[in-house]
Amino acid sequence: DRCRDAYPVRMMCRCLQVSPSGYYSWLNRPLSPRAKDNQRLVARIRALYAASGGVLGSPRIWEDLRYEGERCSLNRIARLMRVSGIQGIPIKRRHRSKASGTRPGDVQNHLQRDFAATEPNTKWVTDIAYIRVADSWLYLCVVVDLHSGIVVGWSMSRCHDRHLVLQAVLMALWQREDQRPVILHSDRGCQFTSDDYQRFLAGHNLTCSMSAAGSCADNAAAESFFGMLKRERVNRRQYQTHAEARLDIFDYIERFHNPRRRRRLEMLRRELETLTQPSVVSA
Repeated sequence: DRCRDAYPVRMMCRCLQVSPSGYYSWLNRPLSPRAKDNQRLVARIRALYAASGGVLGSPRIWEDLRYEGERCSLNRIARLMRVSGIQGIPIKRRHRSKASGTRPGDVQNHLQRDFAATEPNTKWVTDIAYIRVADSWLYLCVVVDLHSGIVVGWSMSRCHDRHLVLQAVLMALWQREDQRPVILHSDRGCQFTSDDYQRFLAGHNLTCSMSAAGSCADNAAAESFFGMLKRERVNRRQYQTHAEARLDIFDYIERFHNPRRRRRLEMLRRELETLTQPSVVSA
C-alpha cells in the first residue's frame, strides 16, 4: 500500500512472487479475532503507559494487565509494544565508588546480600538520596521492606544529618504491627554510624546491619529503588522549589510505587489461593 502511487500493483506482486488475486483477497479480508484482540490490548497498553507518565516497560505493563484479569503472555505484550513503538525508560549502568565510614565494632553485615524475605517486617534496608532543587539539594531517606518492596518509611529534609534517618525509621516503626526484631541494613554513612542512631535501633528492637567497606552491592535493594525513582521521575523534572520536589516525590512513593507493590502482593496471594484450593469439592 505504501508504494501503490509509485509502482503498479501487478508489477510489485510479480517482484514479490505474490498473485494479484491473493493480494486483493488479503487487502479486503476482515480482521481475525486475534488481530482484533491485539488492537484492544494495544489500546489498553497505551492507556497504562500514558497513566504512568511514559515510564513503564513491558514487564510492569504485563503485571498491570494480569491484575485487571487479562490472560496474555509477557512475550506477547513485549511484541505489541515493540511493533507499536512503545518503550519504557531503559536502565543506565553506572559504576561509582565512594569513601565509607568506619563500621562500629559490634555491628556486622547480617543481611549478606540475601534480599529475599518470606514475611513482612523482617528485613528492611535504608539509604539516602540527593535530589537537585534549583541551586540546592533536597535529601531523601527511605526504609524499604524487602518482603514487598514497599517504602514503609521515608523523610525529606534540607539537612543531611542523623535526624533525617531517624524520622524515616520512626515512620517505619509506626507501621509495624508487632514488636518482632527486624534487621535494618544500611551503608556506612556517618548518619548510620552515629551514636544516636545506634542507640535508637537498640531501643526499638532493630538489629543494625551494615555493608562492607566500599561495597555498594551489599545495599543493592535500596540503590535499586533510588535508581527507579530518579529514572522514572526525578531525572525527568526540573524542580524550582523544595515544596515542588517534596510534593512530586510524595506522589511517586505513595501514589505510584507503593500501590503497584501492593497490587503485586495481591496477585501473588490470588495465585497462591488458586494453587492451594482443592480441585474436587467433597460432599
